[in-house]
Amino acid sequence: MRLTVLGCSGSVSGPDSPASGYLLSGPEMNPVVIDFGPGVLGALQRYADPGEVDIFLTHLHADHCLDLPGLLVWRRYHPQPPVGRAIVRGPSDAPVRIGNASAEVGGECDDWSDVIDHQPWAEGETVEFGPGHTVLARRMYHPPESYGLRIVTNTGRVFVYTGDTAVCDSVRELAQGADLLMAEASWTHDPANRPPGIHLSGTEAGRIATEAGVKELLLTHIPPWTSREDVIAEAKAEFSGPVHAVAPGETFDI
Repeated sequence: MRLTVLGCSGSVSGPDSPASGYLLSGPEMNPVVIDFGPGVLGALQRYADPGEVDIFLTHLHADHCLDLPGLLVWRRYHPQPPVGRAIVRGPSDAPVRIGNASAEVGGECDDWSDVIDHQPWAEGETVEFGPGHTVLARRMYHPPESYGLRIVTNTGRVFVYTGDTAVCDSVRELAQGADLLMAEASWTHDPANRPPGIHLSGTEAGRIATEAGVKELLLTHIPPWTSREDVIAEAKAEFSGPVHAVAPGETFDI
């Protein structure tokens, strides 16, 4: 399986990157996009047909989902519309939240069920996708209904994506023994720079990687106002394995 970074800017889209979006692709599987923030639909078109992808949503903050109304337009009005419905696995209120954003008139809700098969995450449930790959969703410490994802490929490789979270037992457990941990790192580790209970610092991402015994740490969700260099330095001070802050267009084999 291959991970392609479509966008990785934190909280808002940045001058050089869409907001959160990551493409999983591999033999004999529908491409899967994890999160679908502003700018992701355009970036996706470089790598896959948007009409053929399924979606994993970690949560419904705007920077992780608000290109989905554009995907509804693609699926409904493309001259050669895709066959069937896209699977969207995500928080329980996704149909209402995205439906409100996509509605023609304020106060109404667009029913996306004509083109989307919504399948809510269940805490701690493992589901299969593609030819024998699995995904486990765990609730994270973040204001809305939010999930981190543990993906195990059919060859036994483990990829963990924290989504957005502060430090919690669930993220530590999810990351255990991962070959590749992609952790958000939105802040430097100065309490004066950040409110509690929302995001990780570079220091915290590095500590989680060490505690969980992961092999490689990828940093993501760094906002335009946070120093990438400082976040990377913090993570490296806590984790002795490879550390890299991702950029759009980069690929990683899982």
